[in-house]
Amino acid sequence: MSSIPSSLLGQVDARLAHLPVPCSVVLPGGQRVGPSNAQVEMRLRDKRALWHITTGQIGKLAEDYVEGLVDILGNLRDLMRIAPALLDDDPRKEPASAVARLWHGLRRTLWEHTHHSREKDAAQIQHHYDVSDDFYALWLDPRRVYSCAYFAEPSMTLAQAQEAKLDHICTKLMLKPGERFIDIGAGWGGLLLWAAEHYGVDATGITLSKNQYNYVNKLIVDKGLQGRVRMLLQDYRDVDESQPFDKVASVGMCEHVGRPNLPLYFSKIRRLLKPGGLVMNHGITAGGVDNSQLAGGMGDFIEKYIFPGGQLVHVSVMADTMTRGGLEPLDMECLRPHYAKTLWYWVDALEAHIDEARKVLGDKAEKTLRAYRLYLAGSAMGFEQGWISLFQILGSHPNGVVEDRIDNNQMLRARQCEYPFTRGYQYAAKAQPASPAAAGRAEHKQEQMA
Repeated sequence: MSSIPSSLLGQVDARLAHLPVPCSVVLPGGQRVGPSNAQVEMRLRDKRALWHITTGQIGKLAEDYVEGLVDILGNLRDLMRIAPALLDDDPRKEPASAVARLWHGLRRTLWEHTHHSREKDAAQIQHHYDVSDDFYALWLDPRRVYSCAYFAEPSMTLAQAQEAKLDHICTKLMLKPGERFIDIGAGWGGLLLWAAEHYGVDATGITLSKNQYNYVNKLIVDKGLQGRVRMLLQDYRDVDESQPFDKVASVGMCEHVGRPNLPLYFSKIRRLLKPGGLVMNHGITAGGVDNSQLAGGMGDFIEKYIFPGGQLVHVSVMADTMTRGGLEPLDMECLRPHYAKTLWYWVDALEAHIDEARKVLGDKAEKTLRAYRLYLAGSAMGFEQGWISLFQILGSHPNGVVEDRIDNNQMLRARQCEYPFTRGYQYAAKAQPASPAAAGRAEHKQEQMA
């Protein structure tokens, strides 16, 4: 390999020596750099990948893997222990150079204003969610809940933790029988159907995914929920505002909206929500306050192969934008470790069904699987490291009503919404309501606690 400078090979060797897991690199001609008994081995078909290793561009290295320029042998957990050590800096930081920050800012502004028309959003959602329903079914839980689970008990299975998450959201929203409820970005219908079946609400879901739309409407018929549950193929900007909803949920949706459209998004939610009603915004947030995406090429990798048009903001930006949109943030909960655990469940399930996934995906199998293997494991690592996070923000559309202070022993005055301003109702031990009648009993209990 005379074409590769010995100084570059020395840099690679030095970087490998400081990794927490033994790792070696095999060059196109067969020369090995690093230990012979490594737990992780990167076999290069193109020597340009060496530059991505030495400069800590792990996103570019991931691209090399997806495009078949690098093969990676070893356990994904070991690989994700190596990845942070390859980086030169915290990926949440903006570039140190003023020129680089200016360039990144201009690039971000141009990108933001060209990726979120109705047509673009529909195409981007379908690019991700319409890969194959059968593919997602291999590694999601039976309800196909494609968002952070809630491990209320450490021993929970993924399916149990996803049901716990659905109930956690319904409980926070204080859903009651007969209320009009909308799930914005309803996915494969997990929350939509849970709310209808366990809390007796009249439920509407919207999606831009044709696969999800067809799948959920079939479930509605199979479960005999026609007339009380509906799934619409619709952009959030086009939802009818003439009959506001009692409660609104947005789970894993705000990541797709784009920073420039967040004010429009939360203003739309306020108009869809009755005065006094509650909204739950459950979404991935940036770990850094100022970064527009993860450095090291990771943000570019996700944009290119997984979530075109996706964008994260810090939770402080999310709360600020909600408030400016006329909503009052009431309760905030970080579920970051829960998402790391959720993702490792997904990684393990996909690895266990990798041969079936190849059959399901057909001609596009190898490239898609390489991208998703790194995406799921890399996201788990990102949540573990705190590079990205997950917050549930419960908010309200204040009704402006301040009650007279007749009796200090009565419930809290000036609430301007249904929220009792005590958290007890969220955490009180209760059986999950199995019917509208049971939900009514739960409602009575909540009112007593308030």
